Amino acid sequence: MRVARLAEVHRAPSFLQSARFRMHTVVESIATGNPSFRKPQPETAEFMQQIERLPEALRARLPSLYEQSAIDYRYSCVDDYGEDDPEAFTFFPENWSLDPAPSTRERNEKYKEAAIPLAEDVAGRALDGADTEADEITHVVAVSCTGFFAPGLDIELVKRLDLPADTERTFIGFMGCYAAFNALRVAHSFCQSQPDARVLVVCTELCTLHFQIDDTLESVVVNSLFSDGAAATVLSARSDREARGRMTYVDGRSRLDDDSMEDMTWAIGNTGFLMGLSSRVPDVIADHLPGYVDGLLGANDRTPDEMDFWAVHPGGRAVVERAQDVLGLAPSDVQPSLEVLRRYGNMSSPTVLFVLKRIFEQAARGDGAPPERGVAMAFGPGLTIEGALFERA
Repeated sequence: MRVARLAEVHRAPSFLQSARFRMHTVVESIATGNPSFRKPQPETAEFMQQIERLPEALRARLPSLYEQSAIDYRYSCVDDYGEDDPEAFTFFPENWSLDPAPSTRERNEKYKEAAIPLAEDVAGRALDGADTEADEITHVVAVSCTGFFAPGLDIELVKRLDLPADTERTFIGFMGCYAAFNALRVAHSFCQSQPDARVLVVCTELCTLHFQIDDTLESVVVNSLFSDGAAATVLSARSDREARGRMTYVDGRSRLDDDSMEDMTWAIGNTGFLMGLSSRVPDVIADHLPGYVDGLLGANDRTPDEMDFWAVHPGGRAVVERAQDVLGLAPSDVQPSLEVLRRYGNMSSPTVLFVLKRIFEQAARGDGAPPERGVAMAFGPGLTIEGALFERA
């Protein structure tokens, strides 16, 4: 009998198929956070210049490359980046060759140590911001591509936040910078199929754990971009009356290019995870972005002119600028994306949630009227474009 009752609770009633009774997926809150260690970008370049295994020609180019990144600060769970004396290192070996490099196992152990409290912090603040009690959460969706362990981050969140033992859990792993949209799509599906759904989504990435020393310009560029951070959001199924005037997730869409599999890669090596990043990436994304946006908006009877915000994942300065160019966006449209890049760097999957939080809260900061509708998008291995349409109900 107990199984039957549980099945009945989670079965979507037939009236949900009617447009009249369609549930809305409301974005109740977004919370963001970073490790406590923050370093200005010029000082990070100085740290990198001391690494003896880097060729002198690359070391000489570091200051200008880091300045061109449009990043002022980045965050890390590795305090060694703030040390001037290698004898004070606790993660890297105590020398400026950083040799032998920490193993994948050692990096993953550090990931587990740092990721759990960071994820717990943003998740707890997202629940507070949504005025949602722990026992109201029906689903948890955890996202990460920078470390793995089991029992996983999803289980740690259930335990540490005192969520119900029967909370349904999903883990989205190794998908990269666009993975927040896969999580939002999963959460939306839960909200559309279960009228009491309250979904907690948590994206946690510790990219700086996987710093690699390589004598290539590609590696230097990768090391100049990435940062550590986490973001959580609560989404809930709401009726027309409950959702009125609130920001909702309307629809999502994915697009995979058929000729760029090697342009962005993320692989497991012996000394951490290895990033491949081609200089073609901004142009490949730009080639597909107008068609992607037209497809997403056209399927929902909307046009670009009706959008009053654009949340572009700041994978790098060139990515944002190319998106602005091909979509015909104003500087103000991409300002939130560039501001997140400036303040935090590229944190992989949580980054676009930092951008959305900034946009959704602009009225509270006195930056204008609350946004009514807009598009968010991110890019990653494949090459893949993922995104979503948001609209105030």
